[in-house]
Amino acid sequence: MFPNYMFHDALPAVSGEGSRSLPLSGHVGFDSLPDQLVNKSISHGFCFNILCVGETGLGKSTLMDTLFNTKFEGDPVSHSQPGVQLRSSTYDLTESSVHLKMTIISTAGFGDQINKEESYKPIVEFIDTQFESYLQEELKIKRVLHNYHDSRIHACLYFIAPTGHSLKSIDLVTMKKLDSKVNIIPIIAKSDAISKSELTKFKIKITSELVSNGVQIYQFPTDDETVAEINGTMNAHLPFAVVGSTEEAKIGNKMMRVRQYPWGTVQVENESHCDFVKLREMLVRVNMEDLREQTHTRHYELYRRCKLEEMGFKDTDPDSKPFSLQETYETKRNEFLGELQKKEEEMRQMFVQRVKEKEAELKEAEKELHEKFDRLKKLHQDEKKKLEDKKKGLDDESGEFKKRRTATELLQSQAQQAGGSQTLKREKERKNSGFL
Repeated sequence: MFPNYMFHDALPAVSGEGSRSLPLSGHVGFDSLPDQLVNKSISHGFCFNILCVGETGLGKSTLMDTLFNTKFEGDPVSHSQPGVQLRSSTYDLTESSVHLKMTIISTAGFGDQINKEESYKPIVEFIDTQFESYLQEELKIKRVLHNYHDSRIHACLYFIAPTGHSLKSIDLVTMKKLDSKVNIIPIIAKSDAISKSELTKFKIKITSELVSNGVQIYQFPTDDETVAEINGTMNAHLPFAVVGSTEEAKIGNKMMRVRQYPWGTVQVENESHCDFVKLREMLVRVNMEDLREQTHTRHYELYRRCKLEEMGFKDTDPDSKPFSLQETYETKRNEFLGELQKKEEEMRQMFVQRVKEKEAELKEAEKELHEKFDRLKKLHQDEKKKLEDKKKGLDDESGEFKKRRTATELLQSQAQQAGGSQTLKREKERKNSGFL
């Protein structure tokens, strides 16, 4: 009644080693799975986050407006920024019933600092923060990843100044720090500033410097047959030399976005003038989903693995057996408690030592104060004795002076009495002589 294979050991239902291929006798309907995925994806919408890194004045905002044929909000940035500030703006875009939540992150003030290390550090920290937010959401007991706003950076457009010579040191250092965290697509900004021959040499020079410095930029995938040819061709055109403009002019019978100069007009969407169309095709129309996938499977997984390894989690134990999450948790918890107890003991010992040191300092200070008090007391007594001796001497002098004054006054009174008697005697003698 039943085929023999129904009674055999259970086999995996997916294709691969140990699975069986069976013919179908008629239509079943699971060929509609791709359509189901498409409908579900369209109903949920998509998100895409672009990080624009480059020096101030290279046309980052203008290129974003040109890429998505709209006008994003944003004010011009001056060169007087105290540091690199990452400004994030999210927009809801709709095209042919497909909803895209677009987040554009700009790096205001990048390259304006004397210390170039301060230019890339905020960018690296920002990317790690987005990875950490997603990891924390994954580790929650009650997860809502289907509604979670994914803020991880899917593509980094690195704007290179059109010098025509070589990459700046800040460009090499920054790209080297970012290549393991984000998909880097280098582009030469304002490429109409240099001639065609200089541009070709500049591209070769940039590619050579990236390779020699071990900078890994994003390569368009060639494993899918449908896009292998075009992606392989476009990989050879990296870095893209682009021109951005929202200004339109009539060229022939069509309105086109252009940059007008006294000597002529640069057509943004003319592939003989610049690589803007190539960038838009590769970034938006062909490889946007691959950029999202690479962000999750490569960059985020690398961050997640390093973070979990730091926390002590492993896939297998030393005996190559599956590692128990509970055992890992208990081990890390015991280690943490042991370290906490050790630090607590160290802090207690340090506190006791500090208290002893402080007590010794206070005793020494108290001893010095006592010695100072004794010195001051002795000095006060000596001064008091001197003042008493001086007072006694002054009292003796005052008594002697009073005695002398009394004697002097007595002598003066005696002298006055003697003088008075002589005067009376003379008066009497004068009167007597007058009578005679």
